[in-house]
Amino acid sequence: MRIALAQCVPGPRDVPGNLHRLDGFAAADTDLVVTPEMFLTGYAIGADAVRALAEPADGPSAAAVAALARRHRTAVLYGYPESDGGQVFNAVALVGPDGSRLAGYRKTHLFGELDRAQFSPGADRPAVVELDGWRLGLLICYDVEFPEAVRDLALAGADAVLVPTANMTGYDRVPATLVPARAYENQIYVGYANLTGAEAGLVYGGLSCVAGPDGADVARAGRGEELLHARLDRTALAASRRENPFLADRRPELYRRLTGR
Repeated sequence: MRIALAQCVPGPRDVPGNLHRLDGFAAADTDLVVTPEMFLTGYAIGADAVRALAEPADGPSAAAVAALARRHRTAVLYGYPESDGGQVFNAVALVGPDGSRLAGYRKTHLFGELDRAQFSPGADRPAVVELDGWRLGLLICYDVEFPEAVRDLALAGADAVLVPTANMTGYDRVPATLVPARAYENQIYVGYANLTGAEAGLVYGGLSCVAGPDGADVARAGRGEELLHARLDRTALAASRRENPFLADRRPELYRRLTGR
């Protein structure tokens, strides 16, 4: 599978402009485009703006993304604020190349006061969904820093975990160390799509990457804007899993404290 991570500057409060940018990303020669966290509206825009711009999962922006996915025959994973029952969630949606909604996910681990001021935490475990024969799990930003979250997706059969993020400078250890470790310890691919540039006093660190099951970079961006391309290789994944059978060698009876039992 060919994937492209859109490392871009934020477009605060500019949904039409961001949909236009997404149309350009989807025109690339790839099977799946992954945007950063809260791509459609910007991330650090304040609780009032988040609430004003939030849409239901089947809102007008969802219809616009479905149309451009169909037009380019490309799957799209994008971040947006989702409204539901009076609450707003930091969410992502995966749209297939035929425009169908394949999966949605709401961020479950909120980071700091900014996240908590703008969003309610998601309550549901992320699902694993199939696209072009690949089983994909979805997380958002801070979620990937919890090993249990990625391990849960690996045990559910994920081949790759995709992580839209808005990671700031000063936290380079996440893309540099944790993302490769999550890929290696779970024998999966991890795609981490970050913002770059500045927004409301935040400076984003770039360094978007795709880490392979051996923990090595398949592709890595620098600090600036870039559409980062990578290929997920089924043969390489199978070979790495034979050599490193971590999931098969687990002894879950020894880890009961992790589940509170």
